[in-house]
Amino acid sequence: MELRAEPAVAGLEMSEAKSGAGGTSEGDDYESLPSHASFTTHMTAGAVAGVLEHTVMYPVDSVKTRMQSLQPDPNAQYRGVYEALRRIVRTEGVLRLLRGLNITVLGAGPAHALYFACYERIKHSLSNVIQNGGNSHLANGLAGSVATVLHDAVMNPAEVVKQRLQMYRSPYRGLFDCVLTVSRTEGAAAFYRSYSTQLTMNIPFQAVHFIVYEVTQERLNPERRYWPGTHMLSGAAAGAVSAAVTTPLDVCKTLLNTQENVALSSVHVSGHLSGMANAFRAVYRLGGVPAFFRGVQARVIYQMPSTAIAWSVYEFFKYFLTQRKHHGLEGPSRAAIDRAGTT
Repeated sequence: MELRAEPAVAGLEMSEAKSGAGGTSEGDDYESLPSHASFTTHMTAGAVAGVLEHTVMYPVDSVKTRMQSLQPDPNAQYRGVYEALRRIVRTEGVLRLLRGLNITVLGAGPAHALYFACYERIKHSLSNVIQNGGNSHLANGLAGSVATVLHDAVMNPAEVVKQRLQMYRSPYRGLFDCVLTVSRTEGAAAFYRSYSTQLTMNIPFQAVHFIVYEVTQERLNPERRYWPGTHMLSGAAAGAVSAAVTTPLDVCKTLLNTQENVALSSVHVSGHLSGMANAFRAVYRLGGVPAFFRGVQARVIYQMPSTAIAWSVYEFFKYFLTQRKHHGLEGPSRAAIDRAGTT
């Protein structure tokens, strides 16, 4: 599908021409969000973007979880993403690819609302200090890292449940059965067993992600207008790079979340595996260095469109909500001018 950004750009250029005599352009309002948009605007845009990011590419995420299994069942060994999707649909049904989607949606909405809102506010504050209000790559990276801490605190329990439901021959009947069983047999701490690893993965992931996104935007969209095509391309590039470089940590996180009994038993791990260092040792013992890159293809394929969707949807809602507020504020004054002109 071809993206057409010309109407949006043309509209912005027209608004700039109309405001050239001393008014403030709508494009300026869009890029001045930290001072004009409310915290609710960022949270609403972030929540919608997060839910769409996780749902549209969810079947590929299910494949990625299975491909990261260190000692998979012979019936769940796949050569590639397409072959995995085809076999799962043929042998287990289409709905099997959507197991865990419900808990993902419940977690993604509030997690991404906090994530984007905190990123925008912190980026703006740090940029004022570091670059006198200009774009600072250091501010972008730091803001993304801080926002990640809040995001993962909300999303980590959802990730644990989601990945256990995605595994081949998952023993859980559904969402509530998984939550109750894990709580009863492993305790509430099981939902945060991978939190330190998740942070260790996501802080560099998001730092790289935001830096690549902002750098790409500087090249493709230096005037920082609302331009859907550049947001999608920048988001895809940011997702691909950050996903590839953090795959080893994602493999460790998956092992901590799923607690694969067969794999852990083969390296003589009794009880439950916990801690990033122990996860690293277990992965290495199970497959050496190549094991740290299991599922890298599926991870990149999942992240590229997911982050492209997230950024384009987020930037659209940011633009839409800000423009609506802008016109709402301008409306009464314009009406008053019209009334004055008729008297």
